[in-house]
Amino acid sequence: MAEKDLIILTGGAGFIGSCFLWKLNQMGEKNVLVVDHDDSPEKMANLAGKAYKDFQEKADFIKRVEANKLPSGIKAVWHIGACSSTTETDAEYLDENNTNYSKSLCRWSLDHAVPFFYASSAATYGSGDQGYSDQDSLLPRLKPLNLYGLSKQKFDLWLLKKGLTKKVVGFKYFNVYGPNEYHKGEMRSLVVKAYQQIKQDGRIRLFKSYKPEYSHGEQKRDFIYVKDCLEVMYKFWEKPKIKGIFNLGTGLARSWNDLARAIFHALGLPARIEYIDMPPEIKDKYQYFTQAELMKFWATGIKHEFMPLEAAVEDYVRNYLEKGLVRL
Repeated sequence: MAEKDLIILTGGAGFIGSCFLWKLNQMGEKNVLVVDHDDSPEKMANLAGKAYKDFQEKADFIKRVEANKLPSGIKAVWHIGACSSTTETDAEYLDENNTNYSKSLCRWSLDHAVPFFYASSAATYGSGDQGYSDQDSLLPRLKPLNLYGLSKQKFDLWLLKKGLTKKVVGFKYFNVYGPNEYHKGEMRSLVVKAYQQIKQDGRIRLFKSYKPEYSHGEQKRDFIYVKDCLEVMYKFWEKPKIKGIFNLGTGLARSWNDLARAIFHALGLPARIEYIDMPPEIKDKYQYFTQAELMKFWATGIKHEFMPLEAAVEDYVRNYLEKGLVRL
């Protein structure tokens, strides 16, 4: 039985996926097949109050994809689902869940002339010694620092090898934070974890630096509010002729100290920051600096004004965290 204008959204109960479902609803899109793994009440709570056609377990959905049994009438595939744990050590699981799953769904989408959008990651840039340009020519030189980043890199390289990078849209998300991330455990942003630290003992704990060129807390990341991600993602959908793999960050690196101070400011409290030892297992896999290069993005003609860090953190803290982990 054919669906009418169905949107497939994998990872639809997760952080960015459920937020994008909210955005789709805001734009009048409710005929959405949400695909995810129902493995925690906290994650599934992200779907509360949202409109969608149906929910399907990831494993069942993958079988349908590989058997070519998806319904007709699909107008877009948004493949946001993945294992996003940067500390995951099961390479076989990541290959299957992140790389091969993406290949199968991409093949199906292209075979059926359905627009395919997917989540890559800034983790593919590794230490950043090759810079942060999202030009295709740089892809083969990137060396991710963890298996998660490698699983994303493998799919990007597969697209490049097959000559498909100009037929799909990929987003290299930098450090995304915002509502609906509450289920992510250790993978939650510092904003949530620091907020809870402040509520517990009045201070924020940041990792010490082990590189002389960076003072403690002055390691820098490109922090991007999830609301900015949603706007950019939707704008790409509105311009179907634009294809490629694009960085999705603000283009402005800020320090962990900046982020911590913004959280204290949003709460109306003086900053109290403590620097702690970095766990040995991540010391040699730690990114000291990330900053999205946005020349390729701006060249598309898509216009977007990113929220300043302080304004975005204030919105998140006051309107979501302080009100009891409110969701989009």
